[in-house]
Amino acid sequence: MPQHAKRTIVGVIPARLDSTRLPRKVLRPICGRPMLHHVFARASRCELLDDLVVATDSQEVHDYCVRNQIKVCMTSTAHTSGTDRICEVAQSLPADIYVNIQGDEPMIRPAHLEALLQPFLQDASVQVSTLKTPITADEAQNPNCVKVVTDMDGRALYFSRCAIPYNRDQATDAAYFKHLGLYAYMRSALDRFHQLPPSRLEQAEKLEQLRFLEHGIPIHVAETLYDTIGVDTEEDLARVEQYFRDLNPSERI
Repeated sequence: MPQHAKRTIVGVIPARLDSTRLPRKVLRPICGRPMLHHVFARASRCELLDDLVVATDSQEVHDYCVRNQIKVCMTSTAHTSGTDRICEVAQSLPADIYVNIQGDEPMIRPAHLEALLQPFLQDASVQVSTLKTPITADEAQNPNCVKVVTDMDGRALYFSRCAIPYNRDQATDAAYFKHLGLYAYMRSALDRFHQLPPSRLEQAEKLEQLRFLEHGIPIHVAETLYDTIGVDTEEDLARVEQYFRDLNPSERI
């Protein structure tokens, strides 16, 4: 019997309104609908999810969701990360596995979530999973693109804003992978993350997933061929708008 038949899987979309680089971005329109609405609609097509909820600290986001029949949960304004916000949701919405679906990833596909959850369905010992996608050596030089390297079994060795691996002699064709910021956690791993203080590498790289690695919690990294554009700037928003305009109207949902 598949593992997911025994486990409840809940998708959570953390949605802050007070983003610094692109204010109010989760409510910015893309082809006439707020970005958050696109994320929810596309994620809801994943049949592995038993439930899907937006987690926000904004009354405006909450009210938009209520008006549009989107399940929503109000959370504290004190959270410093989306993972911490999901921890609060977990207190009132019990599940075995929680999926962190970023509110600024409107290009998400059901295939992303299916790849993200496959490690749990294949191995009951998996605690945390995330995604990677291939990129070129030139793309790997961009510090805004987070890279990941893994061991032979697909577990993360490190995440960095630097290009990793460093191909010192240019003698081999090094493979580079972009990290896509989607995560799935067992409830126990989520609770432990919340209890641990921010780690040194996490603070240096500004990458919260390093807290898991520094404390010996393995992260399984599944591969997808579908890249996304996480929206952080006006330029990102324009690129995503064009992506949606190029889709057939039926594919925009």
